[in-house]
Amino acid sequence: MQGLDGTAAIVTGASRGIGLAIAQRLVAEGSRVTLTARKPEALDVAVAEITAEHGAGRAIAVAGNAGDADHRREAVAATLEAFGSVDLLVNNTGINPTYGPLMDLDLDAARKTVDVNGVAALAWVQECHRAWMGEHGGAVVNVASLAGVKPAPGISWYGATKALLIHLTRDLAVELGPGIRVNAVAPAVVKTRFAEALYEGREEQVSAAYPLKRLGETTDVASAVAFLLSEEASWVTGQCLTLDGGVSQTGGV
Repeated sequence: MQGLDGTAAIVTGASRGIGLAIAQRLVAEGSRVTLTARKPEALDVAVAEITAEHGAGRAIAVAGNAGDADHRREAVAATLEAFGSVDLLVNNTGINPTYGPLMDLDLDAARKTVDVNGVAALAWVQECHRAWMGEHGGAVVNVASLAGVKPAPGISWYGATKALLIHLTRDLAVELGPGIRVNAVAPAVVKTRFAEALYEGREEQVSAAYPLKRLGETTDVASAVAFLLSEEASWVTGQCLTLDGGVSQTGGV
């Protein structure tokens, strides 16, 4: 994709699943990537996979909590030191510690979900803006969810925090243009460990509601994110691209 070769990216929550697939796709398109996540061992494995396929010097890892300011500063500084710029940011980190009706929602868990899924995403943009993007420009993609676009019983609060992230995407696009583009993707159920509870043991039944008759793969999301970060999307900002195999057209989530 045009405009990704030679760029430097930070992808949060990138030790596995969607985040790792995004990092792998960006490296394949010529970018160099800093992967962040909480567990250093998993990050080391992810970087080793990328190195084995694409060679040394294309990916580094910085372990830490996405909500921690010191971790964010360390990751941005490490990216600048290793690659010389911070052109791209993918806010992929997200949590969903609750399931069930809103009337039973633990409010401490609710606050933590907002902090990770919303506040931390903004904080990453602020850090990258201060360090590089504010002067040099760049592109941001926030990984939201179809649950943030329409009601999602059982994961309603998670959906509410992703709706916050989608709205934040639009506001940032207005504030940070023209130098920085900000977009989001909203996947339906993607086959990852994070989403296993939504399809495990009944994948065929869940897939039947999708017009394309399958659940999402991590590469489906990675391809869309790479497009939105690339120069091929140079006139796209403030948008949320729904990635759902058509399920929202049938009333599903």
